[in-house]
Amino acid sequence: MTYTNKVLLAALLLSVSCKSELDGKPVAKVADAKGEVKPATDAKADAKADTKADAPKAEARTLKADPAASTIGFVGAKITGDHKGDFKKFTGEATVAGTVPQSVKFSIEMASVSSDAEDLTTHLKSADFFDVEKFPKAEFSSTKIEAKVAGAANYEVTGDLDLHGVKKSISFPATITVDDRGAKGDAEFKINRKDFQIVYPGKPDDLIKDEVLLKISLGFVP
Repeated sequence: MTYTNKVLLAALLLSVSCKSELDGKPVAKVADAKGEVKPATDAKADAKADTKADAPKAEARTLKADPAASTIGFVGAKITGDHKGDFKKFTGEATVAGTVPQSVKFSIEMASVSSDAEDLTTHLKSADFFDVEKFPKAEFSSTKIEAKVAGAANYEVTGDLDLHGVKKSISFPATITVDDRGAKGDAEFKINRKDFQIVYPGKPDDLIKDEVLLKISLGFVP
């Protein structure tokens, strides 16, 4: 079988590949990065703004990510199945006002990547994927956090993701809770790795899907 035929066969198999954790997950909206920061507002509070125009505003607090209560993981998929991984080293902070999230940002040390296969972990660090020597960090900084009144997630987060030397604005659903003890944010969404110039196709008979599922769970404390 020629190389071209192998690629065509692999593409066909990819379209009918086995069930994946990526199936049915929301896809992040991607656009050019703008960098304009818009603090979040409380949807319920906005609805009552006319009657509480003179109410005092909650004081903003800055919280730090708690590594013991946080994970940043991902799932990639090939024809033969999924591979899971995560990043062991990252920092982050969030700003909140009362029970309303205002902003969030985090920075990942890409060399801390780990996966469910030792050889894959090594490969992910190479120029085929993250190229950790050239691009040692990935960073996200929110530009808008907007309350949602419907759906499982209660906010939509928009921000600039700088990954593999490419900066894009992405928007994704998230579930965020804030109280006196801190804040918690959870999000699962897919991005297209090719938007960030990660284009390694995989083996001709075991192609890699373009979409990658990001699984982010961050706990923040004072």
